[in-house]
Amino acid sequence: MDSPTDPITGAIRRLNDARRRATTALVEPAPPRPAPLAPTGRAGRNLPAAIGVGVGLLALVGASLFIRREAFVVLATLAVCAALWELAGAVSQRRVRIPVLPLWVGAVGMLVSAWVAGEEALFVAFTLTAGGVFVWRVIDGGGMDAVRDAAAGIFAAAYVPLLGAFTVLLLRLEDGPWLVLAVLLVAVANDTGGYVAGVFFGRTPMAPSISPKKSWEGAAGSLVLACAVGIAVVALTLDGPWWAGAVLGAAAVLSATTGDLAESLLKRDLGLKDMGSLLPGHGGVMDRLDSILVCAPVCYAVLRLLVV
Repeated sequence: MDSPTDPITGAIRRLNDARRRATTALVEPAPPRPAPLAPTGRAGRNLPAAIGVGVGLLALVGASLFIRREAFVVLATLAVCAALWELAGAVSQRRVRIPVLPLWVGAVGMLVSAWVAGEEALFVAFTLTAGGVFVWRVIDGGGMDAVRDAAAGIFAAAYVPLLGAFTVLLLRLEDGPWLVLAVLLVAVANDTGGYVAGVFFGRTPMAPSISPKKSWEGAAGSLVLACAVGIAVVALTLDGPWWAGAVLGAAAVLSATTGDLAESLLKRDLGLKDMGSLLPGHGGVMDRLDSILVCAPVCYAVLRLLVV
């Protein structure tokens, strides 16, 4: 005959089993669900602020180009120095210490040299800047860290002021203001066309591990709008052939997209969303210059070969 305590023991056992199952369900993660395709638009941005700041910057740049060319050189120098400051703060997340002061001095020297004496003076100024950054950081001490930091500083000098100075080289030419404006407009068209097409038609990520919001559909929109803007600017303001404008637009899309992805890769490695916060709706100055910096020398070569 069963013991009268057996029903009680069985009930306790069943309660314990139920408690263990409940605890397991709370502790163990649920099976992973497929991640939805990331939206291709620039989600998280304050769109009205971004538009307002973008229009204001374009108006400021346009005024500096057509009222007093030297004002554009000053404006470009300030933007480059701000971008270098943001870049130095960003890489400090990985304990890399870029010497900002010699970089600022070198940036001023590079842009002024480009404006006064052209390409050769620009590259001489870059060489002197690279040497100055290396000596400054090594004298400051730090062993192998000093060599690493100096290399990062030389990279920053090549990435920001050297590439940015190509806009100043264009400005020196006869139709300089229109040439610079052409470069800026096709770069803006690349961003705008990519944003609009990406929001409405984006389905296929271009580089999901680097920039999940970029899509091939957005790239197609960038190409269409940049080529249209390039044709209009080259044909109407520079008296160049329409096909040169199309080449300019296509070159701008390839180079600007490369620049954008390169900065996105750098920010992902540093664990940052933006390089800074100086420009509402855009992030930092570096976030606004990323595509233009790579676009400038490519468009400079296209315009010198095909238009001027």
